[in-house]
Amino acid sequence: MLGFFAPWLVAVVVLVLHLVVPARAVKGYVRGADGEPLRYRLNGLRVLAVVLAAAWSLARFGLIPWDFLWTHRWEGLAGACTLGLVFTLAIVLTAPPTGRGLLADLFLGRRENPQLWVGRSPVDAKMFLYLFGAVQLELNLGSFAAHHVLAHPDAASPGVFLYVALFSFFLCEYLFFEEVHLYTYDFFAERVGFKLGWGCLTFYPYFYSVGLWSTADLPNPGTPAPLLALFAVVFFSGWMLSRGANLQKFVFKTRPGAKLLGVLAPVTITDGERTLLCGGFWSLSRHINYLGEILMAVGLALALGWPLSPWPWLYPLYYVALLFPRQADDDRRCATKYGALWDEYRRRVRWRIVPGLY
Repeated sequence: MLGFFAPWLVAVVVLVLHLVVPARAVKGYVRGADGEPLRYRLNGLRVLAVVLAAAWSLARFGLIPWDFLWTHRWEGLAGACTLGLVFTLAIVLTAPPTGRGLLADLFLGRRENPQLWVGRSPVDAKMFLYLFGAVQLELNLGSFAAHHVLAHPDAASPGVFLYVALFSFFLCEYLFFEEVHLYTYDFFAERVGFKLGWGCLTFYPYFYSVGLWSTADLPNPGTPAPLLALFAVVFFSGWMLSRGANLQKFVFKTRPGAKLLGVLAPVTITDGERTLLCGGFWSLSRHINYLGEILMAVGLALALGWPLSPWPWLYPLYYVALLFPRQADDDRRCATKYGALWDEYRRRVRWRIVPGLY
């Protein structure tokens, strides 16, 4: 039962810390019913640090095993799944129907940007969901890696350490750039239902760790150090594309005339009313950030050193399945919103995701 309710406890702790840990109050891109930009409470990196310090202390003093979340991973998955379903029902069924039907509402959600304690620094449902997912995933990764070390104390795999280090970097920099993500697709285009609720409470922290879930028991595959370095290069190449593109868009939306990192000047097209960014990263493809996400996932799958095992590849394949349809949906949304201006952008930037291929 403790394993089952572990993610519930983590969710409560994260919510409490999100409320009490000092935070920045910022305005986002999405506007509320009053026409004003929604405000957000940002303290994700601090919350993660407090949780990790507490978890380390509990394990260090023998109050819980280092690999507790690995030992009870199936119970934890069941508990997270139940939590996700309860959250979905609560947030969807208490909102007015959208007219799409109950099943569509349950999956896609009814509320666009639910917030609690609205004021200078409200708790935003989407921000909390992503914060919980990041914290629970980091806890899972640490516990799964600890199990690997305990199972192979004399010959632990360097690939496991590289995998956890890269994933931890990914999570920490995501939380460091919380404000940037307020300008991404999820915040202005999606509602909160099963897809986001169950997705962040269950799928994010448990599926994203599928690579280590499937290999933590295995011995060191003996991957040569040069190959591990190459896999890290693949990961960071993807990170530069994803982070660079999102950061460039954020700078453009918040400071339209500013150069990215003081170097990359914005190149735009306009119809006199609306303006689109079409230079820098956004001249490579219309969704170059999606390519970056996929490359990061590929680097992580390779780092574990079991390229013939299908399980680590489920993570990058998930990104392909998610982002290619999302690109098509976003293209339709932009064509409706921008009209001829979007046609001009598509003429200038031919490729959708992968330059030269797609």
